[in-house]
Amino acid sequence: MARHRRVPRRKKPRIRRRTEPGAPPGSFRVHPEAPHCVVRVLAYGPDDLIENKDPNLDTIAADLDRWAVTWIDVSGLGDAETLHRLGGVFGLHPLALEDVVNVHQRAKVETYGEQLFIVARTATQYPQVDSEQVSVFLGKNFVLTFRESAADCFEPVRQRIRLAGGRIRSAAADYLTYALIDSAIDGYFPIVEQYADVLEALEDDIIADPKPVDITKIHDLRSELLMLRRWVRPHREALNALIRDDHPTISDETRVYLRDSFDHVIQLIDLLDTYREVCSDLRDFYLSTVSNRMNETMQVLTVIATMFIPLTFITGIYGMNFDRSSSWNMPELGWKFGYPAALAFMAVIAGALFWFSKRRGWLSPDGARRTGSSEDPPPKG
Repeated sequence: MARHRRVPRRKKPRIRRRTEPGAPPGSFRVHPEAPHCVVRVLAYGPDDLIENKDPNLDTIAADLDRWAVTWIDVSGLGDAETLHRLGGVFGLHPLALEDVVNVHQRAKVETYGEQLFIVARTATQYPQVDSEQVSVFLGKNFVLTFRESAADCFEPVRQRIRLAGGRIRSAAADYLTYALIDSAIDGYFPIVEQYADVLEALEDDIIADPKPVDITKIHDLRSELLMLRRWVRPHREALNALIRDDHPTISDETRVYLRDSFDHVIQLIDLLDTYREVCSDLRDFYLSTVSNRMNETMQVLTVIATMFIPLTFITGIYGMNFDRSSSWNMPELGWKFGYPAALAFMAVIAGALFWFSKRRGWLSPDGARRTGSSEDPPPKG
């Protein structure tokens, strides 16, 4: 018995918390396969900037007052010692540092004294769609970010700082925080646009030739869109908290820009909801297409079987072979042309049934019911 070929499924992200149950609050364990911490410092003011890719962690805090804004970016979370040292230098709360390492957090905003702790999530490119956590600490004149891997979604922001594009060089640290959050959110748009292209191509394939593998693709796409929505949706609450609540580190002018990021999140949620509905429509369209094709096949087979019913009846009668001693028995059993005449009679019956089925539209591809003329009657009046 032939077996259906199993379609490989994409692995779904799973939450694996490495801290032991019942561990003290603020304690954490780094993942053994996490990349090593790489620290980069970008300090700037309206007229100058400096980049340091190998800074001295002990002197970072002392140099904060020299620049208007200091951005410390950490990629990789595989070095517990570096994380603890940075936590001590900047006075990070142990609970916040624990959330940095446990990278299954949803987007949120928390206040620790004069610091704001912001969690955002960014997504990697299609087809290997996955999510990475971005942790941001906003202080008086510094921004401290933690990323899971070396994949840098903040490079466009660095380029704007280097080129002094826009108002980022003249603004405070809160505007830099906005720029980082906006960059993480805008990274979803190219991925969502690729899903739109994939859904359009899948619809064309179903119209041309629906295959069993298409229903699996639809299910996978719908699941991935659901995951994307789960990653995007909490940003709405986080940005709303930044806009609504009074934070001493967020100025009123920056809240205006945060409202723009809030609009981007709403647009993403609407697009993801729309594409999920498209997946549901494609699933129904696939099932209806397969059902219609099966109905067409069954229709043809039914007409063929109907054509053979009278032929079987005739051959059954002539197969009884009664003796000719009675006048009511079959006189054509002894006729010279009896056999060809019976075959011709059956051919006429089969042809008549075929003509009748064709006339009624039972053999047409669209299954349209046609009686009389093939043209539509003229409208009345």
